[in-house]
Amino acid sequence: MVSYTNNYFLFNLTASIYYFYLMRIKSIFQFIFNSFLIAITLNAFALTHDSTEVIKLNKKAYDNRLTNPDELIKQAQKSLEIAKAIGFNNGIAEANRVLGIGYYYKNDPEPALKSYLEAINYFKISKNLAGEAKVDNNIGNLYRESDYDAAIQYYDLALAIAQKLKNDDQIATIYLNFGNIYRRKKNYSLALDYSNKSNIIFTKEHDVVNMIQCLQNRGVIYFWMKQLDTAKVLLLEANKQAKEKDLNFAVASINLTLTAIFMVKNEFKEAQNYLDEGLKYAQLVSSDKLEYDYKLTSYQLEAKRKNYAGALTILSEIYHADSIKYKRVVSDRLALYQIQSQQAETQHKQEMMLAERKNDQIFFWATVLIAALLVVVVILLINNVNRKAKTNKDLTGLNQKITEQKENLNQINHHLEEIIDDRTKDLQIKNKKLADYSLHLSHQIRGPIATLKGLLNLEKDNLIEKDECIKLMNKCVSEIDDNIIDMSGMLHETTKKS
Repeated sequence: MVSYTNNYFLFNLTASIYYFYLMRIKSIFQFIFNSFLIAITLNAFALTHDSTEVIKLNKKAYDNRLTNPDELIKQAQKSLEIAKAIGFNNGIAEANRVLGIGYYYKNDPEPALKSYLEAINYFKISKNLAGEAKVDNNIGNLYRESDYDAAIQYYDLALAIAQKLKNDDQIATIYLNFGNIYRRKKNYSLALDYSNKSNIIFTKEHDVVNMIQCLQNRGVIYFWMKQLDTAKVLLLEANKQAKEKDLNFAVASINLTLTAIFMVKNEFKEAQNYLDEGLKYAQLVSSDKLEYDYKLTSYQLEAKRKNYAGALTILSEIYHADSIKYKRVVSDRLALYQIQSQQAETQHKQEMMLAERKNDQIFFWATVLIAALLVVVVILLINNVNRKAKTNKDLTGLNQKITEQKENLNQINHHLEEIIDDRTKDLQIKNKKLADYSLHLSHQIRGPIATLKGLLNLEKDNLIEKDECIKLMNKCVSEIDDNIIDMSGMLHETTKKS
């Protein structure tokens, strides 16, 4: 019994110690894990905050494309700087794309193309198909004035991706550009079809800015279809809505066509009003191309009025501008070739830089992990030494207590054996006395009982008087009663003594 108790006690003690150490190790690892989680969360929060700022700047810049291209470029450059600082590839790509749009609206195709190529490289690195589709669409717009087939090729690439992603907004934008390109190719029915399809989607999406552009495009198409009244209604509405939304570039562009409509109608005063107004908007958005178009339109208006002197003055200005433009085109082609070469080199450097950055991040986290594991190992070793010392001390104390308890149990067992021996001897004495009392009682009671039997027989045979018999029987009963009382007294006396 004592051995079983000791084993059970030791088993419980061992289990408790094991559970205690297990919980300590679990707590240490939980602490380290929580620390890493907090560090990663704080880092992610900082990056998320900065990336959110990049996204906001890109959107704000893009919204300025028809209002203030100069402001667009400033905002996109700021966004690009932040995105590069935090390594936000999608942000870098979109900032470059928006920057290209700004240069496009300023009629500066070379930096626009450079920005677009930079954007598409980063979108490919990020595996952002939607971004690639947007850039393909933007590059198509660059070719829209000079190479219709190349423009259509890029639009087809963009449309295939947009349809694969089921991106209605992008699909509508590409349809709008298809309308522009087919109008230039003089396929007016197809141009009108694409413009109407894009308008349906933009109306569904409540995209007011692009709905205004759809109005303008349809008005221009009807102008070239010589349906001047329909064109006039659409363009006047587009002009009104563009002014309400501060779409300066759109107003300047719309007014060119309105001027042409009034010139065809010989309404020269209205034509001059829209020409003057449009020129101010063109100067406001700093668009060399629009300003050149307005000079050409001014020449046509003066020629239509038969103001040949004024027309000749404007024509000389146009010739001078064309000469400068030709020189610029030659220079720009050389610059473009250089830019493309630099672009390839830059792309290679970026890929190397990204690979190096990725390796640096892997090395950093590996170093942090190894350092953390070393700290854990040191802590565990220190705790293990301390726990062993404490465990040894506790076990020594417990062994001493167990020894003391064992001695106490031995003493208790010895005392119990003595008590059992005394009780056994006492019971033997009592059993002997009971045997003696039983013999004595048997002797004392059997005599009176035998007398009673004899009296009963005598009485049965009528050999004794009835009264005498009763008297003798009472005497026998009294003797029996006296013997029983004496025996009871002796038994009680024995019990008290024991």
